[in-house]
Amino acid sequence: MDRRSALQSVAVLLGGSVVGGSLFLQTGCKPSAKQVNDLFDENQVKYLDEVAETILPKTNTPGAKEAAVGAFMALMVKDCYTPENQQVFLKGMEELEKRCDEKFKSGFMKASAEQRTELLTMLDKEQKTHQEKKKPEEPAHYFRMMKELTLLGFFTSEVGATKALRYVAVPGKYEGCVDYKKGDRAWAT
Repeated sequence: MDRRSALQSVAVLLGGSVVGGSLFLQTGCKPSAKQVNDLFDENQVKYLDEVAETILPKTNTPGAKEAAVGAFMALMVKDCYTPENQQVFLKGMEELEKRCDEKFKSGFMKASAEQRTELLTMLDKEQKTHQEKKKPEEPAHYFRMMKELTLLGFFTSEVGATKALRYVAVPGKYEGCVDYKKGDRAWAT
């Protein structure tokens, strides 16, 4: 191929991408959320991050969002939960959104921090009652799953282990009995 043919081909390709790009912008097309795995997309992971952040908010230590707990939950549900529990979890996300909309006339993502806390506190009481009355073969309440995954994801993350818990990379000798002083953080190592 000579240089003239190559330049013509490049001009056609670039012209097509410019026209295609402007046409895309003019029609108002919005890209769909990218899939994270077979069960969750990016928007659902952001949603789970907000749920986790409400359970473990940022204070003088990092919150659950900083530990990327939403992505951890999506991975654990996909890889470790049975198909039945996966469905309970996914339907639970929908139920949480529905309950928030009924109670506050707004979705969870648009609700205030106080409204989110109020809703999740109510769901926590509900899941405790559910756990007491359920049969062993029945699945756990969806909020219990969310709460357990939030705690597991946060405290096993680098952020949770090093910033929220006491962490010593090389702890030294074993001491079986260490005095606890009120207010001390738990040990990660």
